[in-house]
Amino acid sequence: LLNINVGGKLFQIAYKVAARYPITRIGKLALYTDPGKKLQLCDDYSVQKNEYFFDRDPSIFHYVFHFYRSGVLWIMDEMCPSNFVEEIEYWGIHLKYSQRCCRILFEEKQDELSEYLKIQKELEAELEPLDSVEQFEGKFLGRFRKMIWNLIENPYSSVPAKIIAVMSSVFVLISIVGMTLSTVEEMKHKTGKMWMEQLEMICAIFFTSEYLMRLISSSSFKNFLRAAFNAVDLVAILPFYIQILFENLDEGDTLYHEELHKVENVSKLGKVLKLIKLMRIFRILKLARHSTGLRAFGFTIRQCYQQVCCLLLFIAMGVFTFSALMHSVEHDVPGTNFTSIPYAWWWAAVSLSTVGYGDTVPATVLGRIVAFGCISFGIILNGMPISILYNKFSDYYAKLKAHE
Repeated sequence: LLNINVGGKLFQIAYKVAARYPITRIGKLALYTDPGKKLQLCDDYSVQKNEYFFDRDPSIFHYVFHFYRSGVLWIMDEMCPSNFVEEIEYWGIHLKYSQRCCRILFEEKQDELSEYLKIQKELEAELEPLDSVEQFEGKFLGRFRKMIWNLIENPYSSVPAKIIAVMSSVFVLISIVGMTLSTVEEMKHKTGKMWMEQLEMICAIFFTSEYLMRLISSSSFKNFLRAAFNAVDLVAILPFYIQILFENLDEGDTLYHEELHKVENVSKLGKVLKLIKLMRIFRILKLARHSTGLRAFGFTIRQCYQQVCCLLLFIAMGVFTFSALMHSVEHDVPGTNFTSIPYAWWWAAVSLSTVGYGDTVPATVLGRIVAFGCISFGIILNGMPISILYNKFSDYYAKLKAHE
């Protein structure tokens, strides 16, 4: 018998039994005749007791011991997958010796643990600052840049930093409200337009100053430009300066055509200018910098993109299927809106989303049956991913708060 001492517990395995598995550590110990090679396989050897000592976990070795006796590797649910894999790899035993049902459950648990650790790492990276305090040491004007970085990036570092964070959020809201009010008819007169332009200019100056302070205080310009939040900040301020540029060009173009006695302005700068003004709506994304809820929402969408893509795929399939069915049963009805499958897409989309505007409705019994099937499918379809997304969002939100 092989006398094996694992962590202070003695196990005895017959040489003949251990030799059945020559690639395992105990199998090699039974087959080797050279004492030097045997000593390389264990941590220590007692000549008096003829015991091979291994400084390993004896609780897991019970399953290894059972494997040599029965030829089947047991896997218990309460074990840590990483620790168990590490131990059996040390003993040279492969998972293929376990039962298929146990192996499938164990591999699922391994995948869950790997996914959990990956998400934890990404959550920590989500809250990890772009520049740590240590990165400013030895840099040009390191103390000054570190002070500005804390003032702009770390609201919890001081009272002025918290005030700046609050001001940033307030200016974003003021900018969005100003953009909204500028479309109101009563605000389009000369005085209202002037107030809106001044408000936009003040917000743009604040956002520009904030962006430049972040740029100056950054320890690495490359990392600064690659950061998503800094890209959002740049998108928030660019429309203002592009608008000024295009307005000047548009004014020059108009004067030129007036000189040529042309009533109609052939320039397309006006349409481009409207598009540039619309880009200001992206300023609301700046709120995510200091909002844990928005960060958790964005993180949830990134983590659940497969489920979201599946949902969009199912919606597209439903729209194509039910629009084709509705067209086939309604196209002969006089005055119908379902004259073609593309015309029925809108009806199918609003019915699947359970909104149902009622602007396009079926007139026949068969059409109403198809509509009922479409609405029922939409209810089931919309109900499937909501619980998954909500559970993950609440979980990620709690973890982000805990990390903060």
